[in-house]
Amino acid sequence: MYFIIKIHIIVLSVLLLSSCASKPTEASVAYGDFPQTIALKGTTVPVDTALFRYPFRIRVQGDKVAVMDLHSTDHFCHLFHYPDFRYLASLGKRGEAPGEVLSSENIRWNGEFLWLLDAGKSEINRYGVSLSGDSLSRQEAVKIDEEVLRALDFVQYDDSTFIIPDYSGDSRFCLINRKGHLLRRVGTIPTGNADALQNARPALAQAWRSFIDYNPRNGVLAAVTQLGEVLEVYNLKDSTHVVCIGPHGEPEFKVSEGYGIPTGIMGFNDVQVTDKAIYAVFNGISFKKIMQNVRKDTFADGGQYIYVFSLQGEPLCKYVLDHYIYGISVNESEGIIYATDVNQDDPIIKYKMKYKRREI
Repeated sequence: MYFIIKIHIIVLSVLLLSSCASKPTEASVAYGDFPQTIALKGTTVPVDTALFRYPFRIRVQGDKVAVMDLHSTDHFCHLFHYPDFRYLASLGKRGEAPGEVLSSENIRWNGEFLWLLDAGKSEINRYGVSLSGDSLSRQEAVKIDEEVLRALDFVQYDDSTFIIPDYSGDSRFCLINRKGHLLRRVGTIPTGNADALQNARPALAQAWRSFIDYNPRNGVLAAVTQLGEVLEVYNLKDSTHVVCIGPHGEPEFKVSEGYGIPTGIMGFNDVQVTDKAIYAVFNGISFKKIMQNVRKDTFADGGQYIYVFSLQGEPLCKYVLDHYIYGISVNESEGIIYATDVNQDDPIIKYKMKYKRREI
């Protein structure tokens, strides 16, 4: 078993290293508008709204839906039955005691198990189905190595390896094993800002904070920047790496006391790699405009667009929504997108996709 795990780690490292080794200019592809722009009108899904303060992520798996509340005062995750969204249970109790969660950043299903990233305690917790079958109980805690700076997102590459964005600036990703030990750092931030890469890597890494997703069926790892408009597509099966830069360009920031202070736009909010495409929630509003809207009390938190890319990073479709959203869960077979809207009391929105797919 150790030999198999070691082989998996070596293969992943080689693929990431080889795909990140090229110069940013050689790996970058600029995109403009999308071939299709489609307006979508959502319908509200009735749920127990008293549970939520800031529903940040939504994940649908089989007959269960998990919704993560970023600013919960009680439990960080709430479980519902699918497709009727009947409330089942809450998990990830907030607190500092053993078994409790200090601050949650993301949740991910892997079969019947739900993984929750606790950034405050630097742990990835695994929850499994309880004996009753309608709730989840904590079964494992992976303590992340102290060498890894505060983890803000994660994906599970296989049963023995996690991928976490590296916020030290020394690399693009950290690979950790099931015991939380840092195996290695891989890749580089694909920036054209050579001065920041040389002299201000921690600030650069903060500005390049990215949300990630991985689909083991096609081997595609996607990363989208929270600032600016950059999508990275890593294919871990054929060792290709594409950096797609939109009209708003790289994350813009200034360095102040070692920290990266954003000066450009809010970029992407979430990303999902399906079997056929990459879906990413996009904001695109400048920080100047955000502050103006806050002063006028007209600020809506989230993005009003879902960008659809091919698995090679080619822009396919732009959905314009009637809500500002954060998290998404895409079901391509049913043509449905579930999204979270933190601006209203009824936070779960259902969209029916209208994209007419062409052969790629």
